[in-house]
Amino acid sequence: MANVAEALEQEMSHQLEDSQLNRFLTFHLHNEDYGIAINHVTEIIGIQKITEVPDMPGEVKGVINLRGRVIPVMDVRLRFGLPSRDYDERTCVIVVEVNDNTTGLVVDRVNEVVEIAAEQIEPPPCHNREQSYIQGLGKVEDDVKILLDVESLVGVTEEICRTAAEAENAAMLSST
Repeated sequence: MANVAEALEQEMSHQLEDSQLNRFLTFHLHNEDYGIAINHVTEIIGIQKITEVPDMPGEVKGVINLRGRVIPVMDVRLRFGLPSRDYDERTCVIVVEVNDNTTGLVVDRVNEVVEIAAEQIEPPPCHNREQSYIQGLGKVEDDVKILLDVESLVGVTEEICRTAAEAENAAMLSST
């Protein structure tokens, strides 16, 4: 009986994963719409106080305290070399999880979740190392969404994740 329950649970898990394969959270940045695979998104929060951390890459704005967890925050505008802008009430932080690391991505505004069939996704027109985070171009009705590879995009923050985790552990040890 337990084996049947485990098999059913695994099947349901695979179906859930399969159903999210072509689903993307879309967001606006500068004058374009982008998308990231929904399976990496854990939540969306409004902009909050960001604590700056010295000697970090320019696109890493610092860290936030998210319900007791310290997570690095990257301004996607700066990562793409776009002009910075003041944060406002529409500015959001998309919290993503990649390889057991949590990172916040600051974007101008979040749009919606869209489903884009694989045949509606084309490779980027030119692919170089600088733009390795561009997964493809998704056609949605008359629009094109720039689809991002979250793993490549947040790769720069992996070291920051380790540093934040070490700081969190040190803070917990010092409080005991």
